Amino acid sequence: MARRKKQNRAERRRAEQSRRRNLKWLVIALAVAVLGGLIYIAIPKTKPAPEGPQFTKQGELQFIDDESGNVIRAIDIEVKKDPLDRNTGMMWRKSMEDTQGMLFIMDRPEPQSFWMRNTYIPLDIIFVSEDSRILNIRANAPPQTLESQTSIGDALYVVEVVGGFCEKYGIAAGDQIRFHLMD
Repeated sequence: MARRKKQNRAERRRAEQSRRRNLKWLVIALAVAVLGGLIYIAIPKTKPAPEGPQFTKQGELQFIDDESGNVIRAIDIEVKKDPLDRNTGMMWRKSMEDTQGMLFIMDRPEPQSFWMRNTYIPLDIIFVSEDSRILNIRANAPPQTLESQTSIGDALYVVEVVGGFCEKYGIAAGDQIRFHLMD
């Protein structure tokens, strides 16, 4: 009987040691999980790389009120001068800020026509005469269409900004533009 009690005590001691060892590993595993979570939270999150071509500032453009001569709004511009760049324009771009725009400089003043093929955002297309006066605005041109957006009169310049821009800032036909290109 005494021998049996010693065995039971020994077995209980081993069982207790086993439980302590298991508990120790459980605490270590939980500590590692908590530490890993804290490290994950502390890592700065980066935005995914934007898709499509990105805006490149090549100058600045101001919209000038026709009546007062005051600047209505100034934006950074990307410039398209050659035929291939003009044909591509805003194609494939997924976004544009309302502080940005694209200026197309044509070879000569004549009626201009633009489409929205492969353009993913609505645009205000502003047609501008040789003397820098806004001829007309095609507001919120719908994306992904071949519908022709045309000037009323001979345009030497065309400015594209995000859809709703002209209404938001009160830019209208008769107002003027003034731009400066970076070297």
